[in-house]
Amino acid sequence: MKLEWLLIPLLTLQFCGVDFSVAGSGNGGRWQIYLEKITKATQQYKPCSLYNCSCHLSVLNDDLRPFREGVSEELMADTLRRGVGTHYQIINGKLYREQNCMFPARCSGVEHFILQVIDKLPDVEMVVNMRDYPQVPGWVQPILPVLSFSKTDYQDIMYPAWTFWEGGPAVWPVYPTGLGRWDLMRDDLKVAQWPWKRKESRGFFRGSRTSPERDPLVFLSREAPDLVDAEYTKNQAWKSEKDSLGRPPAKEIPLVEHCQYKYLFNFRGVAASFCLKHLFLCGSLVFHVGEEWLEFFYPQLLPWVHYIPVKQDLSDLSELLQFVKENDDIAQEIAVRGQRFILDHLRMEDVFCYWERLLTEFGGLLKYKLQKRTNYNQIIHKHGRTEL
Repeated sequence: MKLEWLLIPLLTLQFCGVDFSVAGSGNGGRWQIYLEKITKATQQYKPCSLYNCSCHLSVLNDDLRPFREGVSEELMADTLRRGVGTHYQIINGKLYREQNCMFPARCSGVEHFILQVIDKLPDVEMVVNMRDYPQVPGWVQPILPVLSFSKTDYQDIMYPAWTFWEGGPAVWPVYPTGLGRWDLMRDDLKVAQWPWKRKESRGFFRGSRTSPERDPLVFLSREAPDLVDAEYTKNQAWKSEKDSLGRPPAKEIPLVEHCQYKYLFNFRGVAASFCLKHLFLCGSLVFHVGEEWLEFFYPQLLPWVHYIPVKQDLSDLSELLQFVKENDDIAQEIAVRGQRFILDHLRMEDVFCYWERLLTEFGGLLKYKLQKRTNYNQIIHKHGRTEL
C-alpha cells in the first residue's frame, strides 16, 4: 500500500513535467490559458533560415501571386493613369524617375536601396506608393501592381520602407529628422546597458495621440501606476490638453531610455508603426496591439513566441501585465526570442536582399519591352539624411 502511494505522486510529477514545463514559477492555475497558448505556439514554431532573406520570401510570394500570369503594358499604363504612386524605370543598370515626387525624402530613401542593388537588377518599371496608406483595396479589379510599405487587407505589394535608411515621423526634439538609419539605431539599442534583471517591472509608453485606441493604456497608467507608466506627448496636431487627455503633454524620451522597462507597447499610427522593430532591440517584452497592419517582416513575428498579442480595445491588457509580472522567466524567454529574431532576420543586408528579390521577380513578370520615358530624370545622387 505504501508503495502505491509513493508511485502515484511520482507518475503525476513525470506527467506534469512534460505537459506544463512552460509554467515556470507563476500561478499555473490562474494563468493556464496563457501558458497553454505559449506552449502550443513555441512547440509549433520553426526558426527560419539566416540566408538570402529567405525568412521573408513567403510574403513576397503571396504579394506577387495575383500577377503570376504576367503584368501587361496595358495594366501598367492603367496603374500610372490612376496616380497612385511614383513611377520608376530601371533600364540598362540605370535608375530613372518621373519628375514629380509627393514626398522627396521618402523617394530619396527608396532610391538609396534601389541604387545599392541596381547592378543585379533586370530592366523593370514599377509604381511605388510613398503615402502612408495602401492604394489597392480588395474590390479593385484588375488588381493593380502598386508597391507600398505597409497594408491591411489590401492587395498592394509590400517593400521595405525608406525609414530603414532615413526619415520616419519627426519627433521633436529627440528625433527631429526621424529615427534615422536602422543599422545605426540597431547598434545604439543593442548595446543599451539594461539587462533583464536591471529593468523595471512596469510597462512604459510615450507617444502622441495619433489614434484613440491608445487611450485605455494612458487611463490604466493613471489607475495602476505600478503596472504601467504611459503618457501622451505633443505632435504637430496637438492643440490643447484635450489632446493629451486633460493633462500637459509629457516630454519625449529617446528610445534607448525605453529599454530600462520590461514591457513596451506597439500601436499602429496612421499606418503601421515604424517603431515596432526598434522596440524589440531593447530586449524588453513587446506588447503588440491589433493585427490589422503589416510591413514585409511582420508575418514571421509570431504571437506568444516573439511578443504578447493584445486585443485592439486593450480589454485584456491589465490581465496580461499581471500575467507577465507573475511569470517573469516566461516573459524574459519571449523577450529574448523577439530580440533574437530582429537581430538575425532584419539586418540591413536583409533589407537590401528583399529589395533585390522583389524587383528581380517583379521584373520577370513584365510581359513587354520597356521604353525609356524621355522626360524622366536619372537618379544618381547619394543623398543625406533628410527630414520628412
